[in-house]
Amino acid sequence: MHILGIETSCDDTAVAVVKAEGGLKRPLFSVLSNISYSQVAIHKKFGGIVPNLASRAHLEKITPTAKTALLIPRINSDEIDLIAVTRGPGLLPSLLVGVNFARALAYKWQKPIIGVNHIEGHIYSNWLQHFISTTFRRSSESGIIENSTFRIIKFPALILIVSGGHTELVLMKDYGKYKIIGETLDDAAGECFDKTARILGLGFPGGPAIAQLADKWEKNKLFRTHILPIGQKCVHIECAHRQIKLPRPMINSKDYNFSFSGLKTAVLYLYNDLVKKYPISKIRPVLACEIQNAIVDVLIAKTLMAVKNYNPKTVMIAGGVSANKKLREEMSIKIAPYKIPFFVPELSYATDNAAMIAATGYFNYLKKKPMPDSWKKLEANANLRL
Repeated sequence: MHILGIETSCDDTAVAVVKAEGGLKRPLFSVLSNISYSQVAIHKKFGGIVPNLASRAHLEKITPTAKTALLIPRINSDEIDLIAVTRGPGLLPSLLVGVNFARALAYKWQKPIIGVNHIEGHIYSNWLQHFISTTFRRSSESGIIENSTFRIIKFPALILIVSGGHTELVLMKDYGKYKIIGETLDDAAGECFDKTARILGLGFPGGPAIAQLADKWEKNKLFRTHILPIGQKCVHIECAHRQIKLPRPMINSKDYNFSFSGLKTAVLYLYNDLVKKYPISKIRPVLACEIQNAIVDVLIAKTLMAVKNYNPKTVMIAGGVSANKKLREEMSIKIAPYKIPFFVPELSYATDNAAMIAATGYFNYLKKKPMPDSWKKLEANANLRL
C-alpha cells in the first residue's frame, strides 16, 4: 500500500510517500519521496522556535511540499491508500496545520486517515532500514565508523529517545506496546545542547554546532597544542582543558530518569569564570567537547543500566539527537560486550521527517483499520503521550 505521511510537529514541514508491505511478520518499506522544508533560517536569529512563526511557515509550505512529494514518484491521489499525520506531541499551532491539511485531503480524496504519535514515529524510523540493524567497526586507517552487522529487530526492545523536547528510555514489548521506564525531570538532552550552545554564542540549532566544535577539539592536534597568551605569561591550552570538568547529573542515581537543567547552569557558571582568564574563541571548542561528553556519558550510563536490568533483545536510539556521531559511536562500543543488536536510524530519518510518520501509520493501520470518514474524529494533541 502507498501511504502519504505528513509531519508538522515543530519547525519542519515534511511530506513523504512510502510504499509498505509485508505485514507485521516482515514489514518492508520503500521511501518513494521524503521532502522536508526546514525553518532554521527563520528561527535562528531568535535562538529557538517561535511558535506563531513556525505555524505561519507551515501554512505557506505545506501545499507545495505535498505536491512535490507526490510528483517525484508520480503518484496521484487514486494510488494513495492511507494518510498518516502527526497529531502530537509538539507545538499546537504547528500540529494544527498538518492535521487540518491531512483531514482536508482525506475528505477530498475519500481516504482513511490515521493520527500518529510523533515519538512513536521516531521509534519506527529504525524500521525504515528494512530490518537491517546497524553496528559499527572502526577503520584503523581512517578512523571512520562503518556499517558491518545485519540482524533482525527482536522484542523486547530498549529504546533511548533523545530529541529537543524528549529524553526517555522506553521498553517496547511488541508493536505498539510501550513502557516508559525513565524520562527527563526537566530539560531534554537536545534542549540542553541548544541552551548551552546559546551560552557559548554558537547559535541555533545547538547540537550540530557543539558536535562540530567538539570534533575539532578531539581530532585537531595542532589546535590542542595552541599556546594562549594570558597576561605576561603563556599558558598551554591543555592546562585550560584540565580546569574544565562538568557534572554528569543523575548518572549514579538508581532510577532511569534524566536531568539536564543543572548541567546548563554549570556551563553558565564555568563559562563566566573562564572568559575572565582565556579568549573565548580559544576556549569555546574545549567547552563544547566537555558539554557533549557530559550529555553522552549520562545517556549511555542510563541505557546500560536498563540493559543490565531488563535484558532486552534489541537496543535502539531514536530522535534528533540520535544523529550525534559521538553518541552513536560510544553507544555501539558500550553495547557490543552484551552481544545485543544495536540499531540507529539512518541520518536522513534521525531528525523530524514524514517517512517515519508514514511507517508508523502502517503499523497502526494493521492493528486497527480506519474508515474513510475517520477524518471527522482526528484532533491534534500537543501533550500526547506514548
